[in-house]
Amino acid sequence: MDFQLDLIKDKIEFFEATSIKDLEKNINEKIEQNQALLLSVQSVSHQMHVTEDGKRLYSAVVHFKASLN
Repeated sequence: MDFQLDLIKDKIEFFEATSIKDLEKNINEKIEQNQALLLSVQSVSHQMHVTEDGKRLYSAVVHFKASLN
């Protein structure tokens, strides 16, 4: 039986929340999880959208990259 591990080199994750505080909490939790996989944040892009009924929706895209030194 052959056992081979492949490293994740790049990973992009998408987040949505109804408050900026919840969005930040979700991203921070994922950063901690991905650090265990030796991934660090390469870039973050975020946006806020107001729906027709006035509700705010926050979203973010986080690019994780291998942090092998």
